[in-house]
Amino acid sequence: MSDDSQQPIVVKKIKKAGAAGHGGAWKIAYADFVTAMMAFFLLMWLLGSTAKGDLKGIADFFQTPLLVAMAGGSGSGDSSSVIQGGGEDLTRAHGQVKKGDIEAPKKTINLQALKADFEKKEKERLMGLKSDIEAMIEASPTLKQFKKQLLLDITSEGLRIQIVDEQNRPMFDSASSELKPYTKLILREIGPMLNKVENRISLSGHTDATPYAGGDRGFGNWELSTNRSNASRREMVAGGLDGSKVMRVTGFASTVLFDKTQPQSPINRRISIIVLNKRTEEAILDDGKEEKVAEVTDAQQLDARGVLPPAAVPAAAPAVPVAR
Repeated sequence: MSDDSQQPIVVKKIKKAGAAGHGGAWKIAYADFVTAMMAFFLLMWLLGSTAKGDLKGIADFFQTPLLVAMAGGSGSGDSSSVIQGGGEDLTRAHGQVKKGDIEAPKKTINLQALKADFEKKEKERLMGLKSDIEAMIEASPTLKQFKKQLLLDITSEGLRIQIVDEQNRPMFDSASSELKPYTKLILREIGPMLNKVENRISLSGHTDATPYAGGDRGFGNWELSTNRSNASRREMVAGGLDGSKVMRVTGFASTVLFDKTQPQSPINRRISIIVLNKRTEEAILDDGKEEKVAEVTDAQQLDARGVLPPAAVPAAAPAVPVAR
């Protein structure tokens, strides 16, 4: 047998594999396309919800970005949202508060309400003082007999205490500013009571319509009424009233009659003490620039309150030679 028959037989098998998967390049291209489309639609939405002024600012930025960035204004990043006028801030979660958004609550003060509340409380204090004085009069056997001569009421000026004259019990001697002993007693008892409140007081003297002997050219009812109110002030201070609380001492002569129907009645001869409220104090200090002191509309009430203007008072009775 020849040598060729002894050589091994080599069989070559060719194994064919399946077709290749063509790679993943198409996926990357598709992802880029979707991303670009999403960016495009997002840009369209943002531009559609942006005001014209902001669009102009954006356009200016792309044309001259350095100029807009240096000058500021719309389009340069001064908005709290993504683009000014673009609606809610898409970066903010519900309930989230950004730094700088919290402002201290502003307190609003209603001055009218505060003033009304203050005046209400002040009136309550004056009413309490009125009750204390009335209780003092009832408890004092000495003052109780003069009860009819002490008239207390609340007016627009404050608490008014009037000490009136009676036919059989005059407060002063005729044509004199000398206080009667019982008048001194009344004033000395009332004086310390007024220290209970911080309000200041006003004193005014009044005469009846009987003219003073000698007429108005010399010493008359004006001087007499002023002297009587000043004498009352001195007596109240002597009884314990704080002298610094006295704000005004005036005389009205017969211009403000208590009994308008009887100008010469003894009840018109009186001393009026007013515990002033703050509104009246301020009006006095302002010298009537802001408001008229104790202005009321009812003429009859004006007579009783002691603030009737002289021009509104009826003419005085015919002159008689004796003053009261």
